[in-house]
Amino acid sequence: MELGRIGVWLGPLSLRSAAETRAFAPELEGLGYSAIWFGEGVGTKECFTQAATLLASTENAVVATGIANLYARDPMATANGARTLADAYPGRFLLGLGVSHAPSVATRGHEYAKPLATMNAYLDAMDEAVFRGVEPPDPAPRVLAALGPKMLQLAAERTRGAHPYFTPPEHTAVAREAMGAAPLLLPEQAFVLETDATAARATGREHMTYYLALDNYRRNLLRLGFTDDDLEGGGSDRLVDAIVAWGDVEAVRDRVAAHLAAGADHVCVHAIGADPLDELRQVAPALRDL
Repeated sequence: MELGRIGVWLGPLSLRSAAETRAFAPELEGLGYSAIWFGEGVGTKECFTQAATLLASTENAVVATGIANLYARDPMATANGARTLADAYPGRFLLGLGVSHAPSVATRGHEYAKPLATMNAYLDAMDEAVFRGVEPPDPAPRVLAALGPKMLQLAAERTRGAHPYFTPPEHTAVAREAMGAAPLLLPEQAFVLETDATAARATGREHMTYYLALDNYRRNLLRLGFTDDDLEGGGSDRLVDAIVAWGDVEAVRDRVAAHLAAGADHVCVHAIGADPLDELRQVAPALRDL
């Protein structure tokens, strides 16, 4: 799989209509984004059908789930969905898999169990899943949504690597050390093209407030040295500046370069401004040579 160095994380763009998706996906590919990532949360599009739309709308870009929620379907459905897409689009589908978060899982009507044990058991069941179709010559790679040391270790041992979300370059360095040199490390990086600090941080806080209410992200930030005070009110200035790259195009480029220097193999940029497509157009030329 040719994953490349720079991808795009769609965020709210992934909620747009199929017609809009078929229009912007090839544009993103043409801008040089080698992978298109999208999430699967409560009320979002189902990830395998969304992946099929994106794959059918592009020619070479990798399409990656960031992440497929394991509570949304049983292991056989996930394993065979990945097989189906890998057969239809060889070398172009990457399965990012995660345990999600307790409130989201409860909304789906499930009980949130111990993340590490749940993921281990799910991977076991995926490996044992019966499939009566034709096995793809190149199975879809798997990566895990991983933040803490135990899930990072599991990602390194049982999958191709990790897809951390909502993390600064400092976490990328920690993750690389925890996993070793070989596994893939594929972090997301949010950004807004805004040079006014007050306006940029306001946009950052609007983006961050939801995530700062989730225990998995809070614990990860505390491990990185942030305090409880940093996590309140949408995040302190210090935290907003660490999570959201803001400023001009060069500021975004520098943040992505910091992830790569810290050990990332690939960074997916996530535009959170009022016009994310325009922001992605603006930063693309500066990111191509990283």
